Amino acid sequence: MRLHASTGATRGIVSEPDVEPTHQPLLRIEGLTKRFANVHALTDVGFALRGGEVLALVGENGAGKSTLLKILSGDYKADAGVVAIDGRPVVFTSPREARAAGIRVISQEPEIVPGVSVAENLFLGDLPRRGFGFVHGRDLLTRAQETLLRFGFADALDPSALGESLSPAQRQLVEIVRALAAEARVLALDEPTSSLTDEEAERLFALIDRLRTQGIAIIYVSHRMREIARLADRVVVLRDGRLVADAPKAELSQAHIVRLMVGRPLQDVLHRTRAVRHEVMLEVSGVRTPLHGGIDLSVRAGEVVALAGLIGAGRSELARAIFGDFKRQAGRVLVGGREVPPNDPHAAIEAGIALAPEDRKGMALVLMRSVLENETLPILGKLSTAGFVHARLERAIGQEYVDRLRIRTPSLDQDVAKLSGGNQQKVVIARWLATKPKVLILDEPTRGIDVGAKAEIYKLIDELAGTGMAVLLISSELLEVLGLADRILVMQNGRITGELAAAEATERAIMELAMIDHLELSATGAAG
Repeated sequence: MRLHASTGATRGIVSEPDVEPTHQPLLRIEGLTKRFANVHALTDVGFALRGGEVLALVGENGAGKSTLLKILSGDYKADAGVVAIDGRPVVFTSPREARAAGIRVISQEPEIVPGVSVAENLFLGDLPRRGFGFVHGRDLLTRAQETLLRFGFADALDPSALGESLSPAQRQLVEIVRALAAEARVLALDEPTSSLTDEEAERLFALIDRLRTQGIAIIYVSHRMREIARLADRVVVLRDGRLVADAPKAELSQAHIVRLMVGRPLQDVLHRTRAVRHEVMLEVSGVRTPLHGGIDLSVRAGEVVALAGLIGAGRSELARAIFGDFKRQAGRVLVGGREVPPNDPHAAIEAGIALAPEDRKGMALVLMRSVLENETLPILGKLSTAGFVHARLERAIGQEYVDRLRIRTPSLDQDVAKLSGGNQQKVVIARWLATKPKVLILDEPTRGIDVGAKAEIYKLIDELAGTGMAVLLISSELLEVLGLADRILVMQNGRITGELAAAEATERAIMELAMIDHLELSATGAAG
């Protein structure tokens, strides 16, 4: 291993990969540089990728990952540097040329045509045709079925289903199978599990393992350290558009990767500074829904209570039931001692409950509207007289929350779709803070955002609780749960299986409570 000093104070690690050096890299990047006006998105970045290798590309939002992928996909042209395939330099002027060279980039937002079938989406631009140019439906369906069977997704995708009917996970799979059917040699996956369940993610990991044995080179972009540990052969870390590390995975611990990305350990910002008060702000008593069999919980003013558990445990549905967006069949929800009518989100908002849902793009944000419009949407009635919005007051409130939450945006008028994931999440939180809530429910608030943005969200949660707000946090990241929560309630199959105080909580204790039925069944089987 050799040390590498990047420009500035940051020092990184560059190691020769474990793959035999006699094998020529399938993809080689040297001195890649890209500028936008005065912003240096990439500066002198280089690394090599061999067939059958999985390279994890990590870095904060703004580190240069997306720019690098857009150069590889033909969407951007580099200002300087070399991209070579099989040792031959290539310059792409369009995505078509990149695809023809065998490079496919699968983005977080899959490019699916909604009004046509899965089969047609799989073979766009290469549809089987007969006389007069008509698409032959039977041949297309057969070809799609064979392709799905070949890559192990025949039971996950119906080739006749319309694109608009597909789940986020299925849209992701269509993109991947489309790339593989086109004989991709370099496959870049950008946060591929951000919308997948654990089971779907494991299926994707198994596919990546198969592709590795077939000699396909894979660039895997993710903020999830466990996925990197599970899949990667090597890790490349970008920071501020520069390469700070290129090393075998075994030489970089998770803590080391985080420090290289942000310049400090994540644990430095995972701490509680507020004081929990005695007043119970949220009380849930005997709540029953189609998924829950009588839930009791409470959150005091200034307290962060986390709901932990595996996917499917019913945490998100419980949050929606408290908010009135998921059918509450029985039980009571009280805020500050006053009962909230069931199944009425407007009443919940009036009572002081705010919910930032897991799917911020699908359920929280209006992507083609401005930051300002998204921030003030729930309070427009309070900002209006006779149907006219007081624009000056609206902008003052919008700017207040942009400043308070440190939302990075060129202006209040910027479309929220153009912001990074972390800043989009802050806009969601800003929207609800504008309603002056007493109870803030955060469902996976750091899903799909980088480590640096996570640190800012953690600090914000701590600050909000410090003002006396009651926070109910849902997170699948155990580090977040352990670092932020004063108490942890663990759910499994629509019920609470245990409660842990922060001082006694461990990852093992949480997982045992999250899998209690499974553990009991295992013990029963062993005893038999």
